[in-house]
Amino acid sequence: MIKACAFDAYGTIYDVHSVTEKCDQVWPGKGAQISQIWRLKQLQYSWQRSLMGNYQNFWELTKFGLKYALEMLKLPHDDKILDEVLDKYYHLDPYSDVTEALETFAPRELVIMSNGSPDMLDKVISNNGHYKYFTRFISVDELKVFKPKPDVYALTEKYLNVKKEEILFVSCNGWDAAGAKNYGFTTGWINRNDEPIEKLGNEPDFIVKSLIELAQKVKGL
Repeated sequence: MIKACAFDAYGTIYDVHSVTEKCDQVWPGKGAQISQIWRLKQLQYSWQRSLMGNYQNFWELTKFGLKYALEMLKLPHDDKILDEVLDKYYHLDPYSDVTEALETFAPRELVIMSNGSPDMLDKVISNNGHYKYFTRFISVDELKVFKPKPDVYALTEKYLNVKKEEILFVSCNGWDAAGAKNYGFTTGWINRNDEPIEKLGNEPDFIVKSLIELAQKVKGL
C-alpha cells in the first residue's frame, strides 16, 4: 500500500530546461546548448562534492554550473547577467500535467525531497502556487550531502513516519530512482525521453512517460 509520495523537484515537477528561453534572450542561438551543459555540471558538482566531503548548497552549484557552461562556450558574462539568468531558477516552468497529477496522487501525503537548497525550493514552489499540494519540502541541506546518498532518502522516511516501502518516490532522473530503490522505497521513474534503465543493480517499480500516467497507475494502490 502506498501511503505517501515524495517527489524530486528539478526535472520532475519543474522543467530545468525552461531556462533555455532566457538564455537565448541573453546569448541568441545558444540557449539549448547552455542549458544542457549547465544541467550536466550542476549534477556532476553535487556528486563530486559529496564524494570529496566538500559541501556547497545547490544554489551555489547551480551558479557554478552556469559559469562553467558560459566559459566552455566562451560567452561574455558578468555578475549582473549571471544573477539575471539565475533568477529563472526561482521561476522554472512546471510540466503541463503537474496540477492534474498532484490532485490525482492526493489524498495521500505529498512532499518534495530535493537536492535544492531551502530558499530555492521555497521560491519555486511559492511562485508556481504549489504549496497547497505539499505538506513539506525536504532539502539535502539538512545533511550537507546530496542524493543518491542513502542518508538523504532516510530523511524522507523520518519526516513521513511511514514504512519506506509504503513511500512512492518519484523522479525523472534514472540515477535518483535507482538511489531511492536501493534505499527501499517503491519508485516511479518518469522516463519522458525514452532512456535506457540505469545499470545500477535495480529497476524502478513503475516506468512511465508522465506524472499523470504514474498518478493513474497507483491511484488504487
